[in-house]
Amino acid sequence: MKGYDLTDKRQILLVDMNSFYASVEQAQNPELRGKPVVICGDPERRSGIVLAASREAKKFGIKTVDPLWMVQQKCPQAVIVRPRMETYVEVSLRIMEIAQRFTPQVEVFSIDEIFLDVTGTEKLWGGPWEAARQFRRLVQEETGVVCSAGIGYNKLVAKVCCDTKAKKSPEGIWEWKPQDIAREMHQLPVRELFGVGSRMERHFHSRGIVTIGDLAAYPLHLLKKRFGIMGEVYHLSANGIDYSPVTPNTFRQDMKSVGHMMTLPRDYEQPEEVEVVLLELCEDVCRRLRRMGRNGRTVHMHCGYTGLIGGFSKQVSLPFSTNITREVYETACKIFREKWNGTAVRSVGLSVENLSDDHEQQLDLFHDRERERRLAYTIDSIKDRFGNTALMRATSLTRAGQAFERAGKIGGHYR
Repeated sequence: MKGYDLTDKRQILLVDMNSFYASVEQAQNPELRGKPVVICGDPERRSGIVLAASREAKKFGIKTVDPLWMVQQKCPQAVIVRPRMETYVEVSLRIMEIAQRFTPQVEVFSIDEIFLDVTGTEKLWGGPWEAARQFRRLVQEETGVVCSAGIGYNKLVAKVCCDTKAKKSPEGIWEWKPQDIAREMHQLPVRELFGVGSRMERHFHSRGIVTIGDLAAYPLHLLKKRFGIMGEVYHLSANGIDYSPVTPNTFRQDMKSVGHMMTLPRDYEQPEEVEVVLLELCEDVCRRLRRMGRNGRTVHMHCGYTGLIGGFSKQVSLPFSTNITREVYETACKIFREKWNGTAVRSVGLSVENLSDDHEQQLDLFHDRERERRLAYTIDSIKDRFGNTALMRATSLTRAGQAFERAGKIGGHYR
């Protein structure tokens, strides 16, 4: 491609822990091995959505985010296991430690995916294939988890290679070199390209772009005209080009937003009930911002209706950055009252975006923002010392409140 460097000589691994949560449960409980294991929320509270399914469960067509009732229809004999997030985090950290034995260039992509840059480690590991084999062996021996490894000359190629080829390979490893892109990656449906979701897939299909190869050949100026700078990103990605380095501590350095989403235990039909949950989410998100020494200018609120079908999502930018709960909550409530159509609510999400350092504050003639800020940090320190339930808002004691239920969880799931 004219104007782009195609001589990338890096050797990148994207390692994906297969059905991670389910694999951990099967590794730690021999009675679950060989059975269709499904990791779900709490069935008694009707918050059961599939977080992970074992290989045996996937044979019945069970997929991530399937509701529990659908799981029971597809596979009545499925073993339902409630998530133990603390355990999964501990195993994930052990796997990260194993990765660092191979190279210091390790980037955590998610709890169950890691990038490793093994360029120049040939004398240690004998090349990327041998490094992948040794890594998979150590992970299985030390944690019981099976993983797949995609090998590529950049992160994007390694990721797509892992998702589409390595996971289906008997050895669990696959490699794409520059000469493989046209023959293998370009034949894939466009939805397999990293960064292309269902909505973007529909946009591409409306333009006759069905495969990754179609996207690679589509005129760049038309992509840029329709999608702006992202048009060029899609063009580069479809042609197997990605300049991003493997960056240790990426989450700490490049976090663009802080948020949380909750599936409610029942349908919330009254706006006052939804606003109780919104306040709890604002408390949680703002506390995390303060812990990071960050604040943000954009409040993004999402609401999903009963059956998780339909809803709305909207963001509002404030004239100043904040991590004060009251200010974020007032904005979230304004969005909710403006967009809600009266349908029963089943999920609520909130995030604060457009982050900056929390060292400068906008003065307000009508509110003592600095006093609010000091009070918030004081409350945070009490909760850090004595637990999340040491100080609670009175609304959390109502039937709509979820703070006590969530206090014993990690990431919304039991420890």
